[in-house]
Amino acid sequence: MEYDYLVVGSGLYGSVFARQKAEQGARVLIIEKRNHIAGNAFTEKINGIDVHRYGAHIFHTSNREVWDYVNRFAEFNRFTNSPVARWHDEVYSLPFSMYTFNKLWGVTKPEHAKEIIEEQRRAAGVEEPRNLEEQAIFLVGTDVYEKLIKGYTEKQWGRSCRELPAFIIRRLPVRYTYNNNYFNDIYQGIPTEGYTAMVANILDHGNISLQLGEDYLLNRDKWRQKAGTVVWTGQLDAWFDYRLGNLEYRSLRFETEVLNTSNYQGNAVVNYTDKETPWLRIIEHKWFRFPRDEENDEFAGTVITREFSTEWSPGEEPYYPINDERNKKLCEAYQELAKQEKNVIFGGRLGEYRYYDMDQVILAALNAARESE
Repeated sequence: MEYDYLVVGSGLYGSVFARQKAEQGARVLIIEKRNHIAGNAFTEKINGIDVHRYGAHIFHTSNREVWDYVNRFAEFNRFTNSPVARWHDEVYSLPFSMYTFNKLWGVTKPEHAKEIIEEQRRAAGVEEPRNLEEQAIFLVGTDVYEKLIKGYTEKQWGRSCRELPAFIIRRLPVRYTYNNNYFNDIYQGIPTEGYTAMVANILDHGNISLQLGEDYLLNRDKWRQKAGTVVWTGQLDAWFDYRLGNLEYRSLRFETEVLNTSNYQGNAVVNYTDKETPWLRIIEHKWFRFPRDEENDEFAGTVITREFSTEWSPGEEPYYPINDERNKKLCEAYQELAKQEKNVIFGGRLGEYRYYDMDQVILAALNAARESE
């Protein structure tokens, strides 16, 4: 065989795995269905601005191994993710913090905010949350839920909050401090030259070959003969020709505009939490660069992207796994089939049918590369 490993997909999982094996002396071929590398982290320059083609990607981690690893291939800025929530014409701080509670209730002390949330929790009769709505009220009370969670979440998932599992929102940061950094992680930032350049550096190794515009599933026999082991980062059920049925996802649609204004919304990310606004959020990509010298911008305009959540159907780009009982059981059944596959490694958000932060994807790829030695 020409190669030791055939990696299907050039996103973070596939690229990191390929680099690790290449450094160990293995010959690796990556094939990518799209016409670009870096998966959904792909960034492209538009009028000098790094545009996140598939939605906002802010790197954050507390894992020193992962942070040191990505810094081998990119210089990171000191961007701090501080999104804001817009409910009609009102603007609130995200994550939920004392800034949020002060705007809602006029409180200035944490103990008063906690008292209000506890009162609203008792009034709603929530003791052991059974669904997302009850979990949200348990965490932050009825007012925050109604204004800043309900509409956004139901747009995002296309379902009532009462039909969604509680665990989806448990990772939502809630702080009784005046701290509007969305993440708790020690390390945070964005590559100064964009994620595409970072992934290109990861793939820059003499033992790695890359072919774009190639779909493994259209010619399995050809590609399977190229390498001893396949690393599959595509959809888990697609590998098995959907024989047990389709795993379900939510998808996203993006509308990007170049505007002749230097500052459209004053922040990188604004979430629209009312149900009447059709989009989830607006990203203004220039504010991902930090620090930014507005006086000497190479481009006086700006680039924005409106992000819409949509129903997914086979053939569309899958983004978020649907974490309900039906899909959980189906995923487990496919994972049992995956265990029986010889010389095939399933990895990444699609290959494992799970939501991954970027640092988790990288760590999983590093571990898989070590385990396959």
